[in-house]
Amino acid sequence: MKEMNGAEVLVKCLEDLGVKHIFGYTGAAILPVFHALGHSDIEIIVNSNEQSAAFSAAGYSRSSNRVGVAIVTSGPAITNTLTSVADAYEDSIPLLVFAGQVPEYKIGTDSFQHINVKGIFKDATKKVIQLSNGDDIETIVKDAYYFAKSGKPGPVVIDFPLDKQKKKHEYRGMDVTKFEESYHDDRHLTEEQCRAFFKLLLNSKRPLLYLGGGLNSEPGSQAVRELNELFGIPSVNTLMAKSVVDERDELNLGMLGMFGTPYANMLIQENDFFFAIGVRWDDRVAEKIGFAIGTDIAYIDINPEKMHQIKIERSPKFTFMGDAATALRDLLNYAVKHNIHLDIREWQMRARDLKRSWPLDYNRKSEYIQAAEVISMLVNYIDENTKITTGVGNHQMLAAQYLPMYCPKSFMTSGSFGTMGFSMPTAIGVHYANPHSGVIAIDGDGSLRMNLGELHTIASLDLPIKILMLNNRSDGMVQNLQDADYEGTRIGTQRPKDVNFAEIARSFGFSYAERISSKNDLKVKMEAFMNAEGPCFLEACTDREEILYPKVPAGGSYKDMILGPYIKSI
Repeated sequence: MKEMNGAEVLVKCLEDLGVKHIFGYTGAAILPVFHALGHSDIEIIVNSNEQSAAFSAAGYSRSSNRVGVAIVTSGPAITNTLTSVADAYEDSIPLLVFAGQVPEYKIGTDSFQHINVKGIFKDATKKVIQLSNGDDIETIVKDAYYFAKSGKPGPVVIDFPLDKQKKKHEYRGMDVTKFEESYHDDRHLTEEQCRAFFKLLLNSKRPLLYLGGGLNSEPGSQAVRELNELFGIPSVNTLMAKSVVDERDELNLGMLGMFGTPYANMLIQENDFFFAIGVRWDDRVAEKIGFAIGTDIAYIDINPEKMHQIKIERSPKFTFMGDAATALRDLLNYAVKHNIHLDIREWQMRARDLKRSWPLDYNRKSEYIQAAEVISMLVNYIDENTKITTGVGNHQMLAAQYLPMYCPKSFMTSGSFGTMGFSMPTAIGVHYANPHSGVIAIDGDGSLRMNLGELHTIASLDLPIKILMLNNRSDGMVQNLQDADYEGTRIGTQRPKDVNFAEIARSFGFSYAERISSKNDLKVKMEAFMNAEGPCFLEACTDREEILYPKVPAGGSYKDMILGPYIKSI
């Protein structure tokens, strides 16, 4: 048992938990922690602002099985992380955020840079903890790490008063496995439950898997892939489940929903058994008239609130509340034990035929570069080792539509919250969690501007991150909505003056920074961009009038899907 100050206890706990990197921004109320980190092997990555630091930490979590850690100071620093924390909460991403705070005796006294962290973050986190002088820092920190990962994962924010950082505490060196094992989920499907599930499945002729982010892990991905090796059930997925299965598989029809692939949105209208796994039934997917109505529904999820909601709204015939990978493994074991087989050859043929017959397409005759054209060209350069991050907007949906990802945790995007400014800081976290992977940040001009300072972070740290920017001088997705809903009146969505972002990247020190405005240069510069080393930036000036297709209009059903002028049956 050793005596050390609170800041040193925190850092020692992080070391015990195996933390190798933290993302943050310093300030007066967190200086003791940063000083303690200076005597640790934990690497500190200083972002351009606190929102970016928390995005990077969440990117670390999104792309690995570890929990990202952000450390910031008090007041405006911790409130700057609110958007990133809420983003992680909505996408069920584990995250630890530590914030400096005024001394405990000054809390509630209108002190400089004091804010009620618990009050502000309580509805945007899995848990908020305000450390007080009587609290055991070691127990709280080690427990918070595994609590963030447990059940339905999410962020934990810990408010750390300055006096507690300086005060002496006892450090006991408690074994972290004690905390890890306390959250072990022991729930399994019974024989009777497995029998009930397969009775439903075997009675179906057109079963469909609906894959969600709850499967976006190595165990979840492996389990669903083995399930499909055995049964060959066609699948569609949410945005958060992109890469759970190998998207080159002809029975995976890709993303479902408002901007889903044409074939996914067609196949959903024909199934008779709908197996939803680890999904939150997002309104952009589920609130479509006729969605999974008139079909038998099976649903597996770990979130009790969501399970209750779906039981009331959808009346599924089979449910299990627990870990999705564990449940799928139980079903697999039962199927092997009882020699269960499924004959759905006609349905499989229908799924393959839809995917082949209705390919994505764009305006190939335009004199202007199409964003879809750039994304589709990128397909030639990605492999099993590629990690993609996106901003939010049309480029995000195009990346989700066009890019076939092969491995779990390889496509990082802001799903539920739709946060612009997400791509670059997240890519930084992804790089540190996966230093041997190629990381490509795809962004639009509107989204990139929101955390423009991360160009400096990437360049100053000489990170081998490639940024592919699609610059249409507008907020393209919102502009498309304005055109549809307001008769083409565009307010606040266009930039009156063009800016050369490649020059900005070059001024920050990017080793490769180029701009393309002619279609004739696209292939050559894409090749050079992908082959260049170090921080790389490629800006493609794209067609402002390009419209994202297909789309299901608000209030419409999947049968109302608009394919646009370029997507046609072949």
